[in-house]
Amino acid sequence: MKTWSFKQLNWFSDGLSVMDSYIIKELILPFLFGIGIFTSLGVAIGTGFELVRRVSESGLPIGIALQVLFLRLPEFIVFAFPMAILLSTLMTYSRFSSDSEIIALRSIGIHIYRLIVPAVIFSFLIVNLTFVVNNFVAPAANYQATIILRQALKQTKKAFNDRNILYPEYVKKELPNGDKLTVLARLFYAEEFDGEKMLKVTILDRSQGAVNQIVTANYATWNLEENIWDFYAGTIYLLGADGSYQNLVRFQHQQLALPRAPLDLTKKSRDSKEMTLFQAQESLELAKLSGKDKKIRKLQVRIQEKISLPFVCLVFALIGAAIGVKPQNSTKGTSFGICVGLIFAYYLLSFISSSMGVRGVLPPYLAAWLPNILGLGAAGLLLMNTEN
Repeated sequence: MKTWSFKQLNWFSDGLSVMDSYIIKELILPFLFGIGIFTSLGVAIGTGFELVRRVSESGLPIGIALQVLFLRLPEFIVFAFPMAILLSTLMTYSRFSSDSEIIALRSIGIHIYRLIVPAVIFSFLIVNLTFVVNNFVAPAANYQATIILRQALKQTKKAFNDRNILYPEYVKKELPNGDKLTVLARLFYAEEFDGEKMLKVTILDRSQGAVNQIVTANYATWNLEENIWDFYAGTIYLLGADGSYQNLVRFQHQQLALPRAPLDLTKKSRDSKEMTLFQAQESLELAKLSGKDKKIRKLQVRIQEKISLPFVCLVFALIGAAIGVKPQNSTKGTSFGICVGLIFAYYLLSFISSSMGVRGVLPPYLAAWLPNILGLGAAGLLLMNTEN
């Protein structure tokens, strides 16, 4: 057992103390071991078996399969970070406890909460690393892997939505009492989109407070040079304030200054794991225009999860340290078993909470953060129990 002096362990001194440095160094090796083992398991189960099947059944070249496997690594490393830090803190603090180092440190006045500070510092470093990989590296790698796999298997998939393009445009209307009300100003509908033209277009215009005109056209295209819509072979129906028919104008070509948003709605959104945080927020804004509530809720939950996921590292570090500092004689096998059980319970709770958020049972932010909140509560109870 390492010999400590009170001077070395003075936790009011500036910077990291000798104790902090020692504990953090002890955390690194089992953390790296955890990264390796959990990433390997994730890759094998999550994509390895599927790639082997595609190589044997679909004739996927082995070189392409290895390239896709390499590109999928960042996604599984992200999930391995929290698991690895749980294993690391659990094994390290359990060893300290079984070697009586915890008893020695507490006998010279080191508080139990002070003992876990190095684990918290280490976990915050991993939180930042996880955020970067999860929101910038993994999405780009996942998207590239999807493109490569699709091209190799000669799978064709339209890169745009091609039916029922609906865009409602709203404005704020001030009421006599000063309140503001959101009302529909214009409704754009296209039955089809072929990649260049909107086909069978109908526009309902009520920008004057009531429906004042209806525009129909065989097709419409976005004029990139003039930032305006070109409508072809259509009719404009002019209506009175009471909704009565007033006039009819036929045209072969008509330009209308309407937003580009209907064209943006045709873009096929990526899967959430292929989008960065900023891309997901942009996709959410487009989804709001479509009015599809379930898609909106799903994106809101996924955005919150992109933020909350890195903080699982902090939660697992506290739980692992709280369990590890208890007096015990745990083996590495026992620590690994406890780790697997806690991981399974946490991600099961996370899956249930996420599903409830997508269904609208829970608000998106609560659905994403609830497992972290409960995990922090559990860690607090464990620490209080250990202190007593």
